[in-house]
Amino acid sequence: MYGVEVRDHIMIAHSFRGEVFGPAQKLHGATFIVDACFMASTLDANSIVVDIGRAHEALKACLQPLNYQNLDAVPALKGINTTTEWLTRHVFDALAGAARAGELGRAPGEIERIRVTVEESHVARAWFEDAVGS
Repeated sequence: MYGVEVRDHIMIAHSFRGEVFGPAQKLHGATFIVDACFMASTLDANSIVVDIGRAHEALKACLQPLNYQNLDAVPALKGINTTTEWLTRHVFDALAGAARAGELGRAPGEIERIRVTVEESHVARAWFEDAVGS
């Protein structure tokens, strides 16, 4: 399996609901480093997994609506605990949509899997990986 990974980051504020979150129930800020790995078992005729520039632009596009936002105040996210784990799936869904639409320099169906890793600090990160599907 071949993989190409691109990286970006976002700065957000949010709070969580639930006793399990302790002091994070209060409004706090975070800077997340977001890595997206695109995987294919073969290279295409150009010897690539994805076009790195297009992959980076797709990642930036899905992160842009969240960047410098208080996620608690974003109407589409009302009632969601925007945890690191939640963010991995949110980004995956957007990137899988771009892959299925052929927006990453490969034909639809050729990018087989995507893994999104979100690093919330130097000691903690979460990831989500799944097949892209059709």
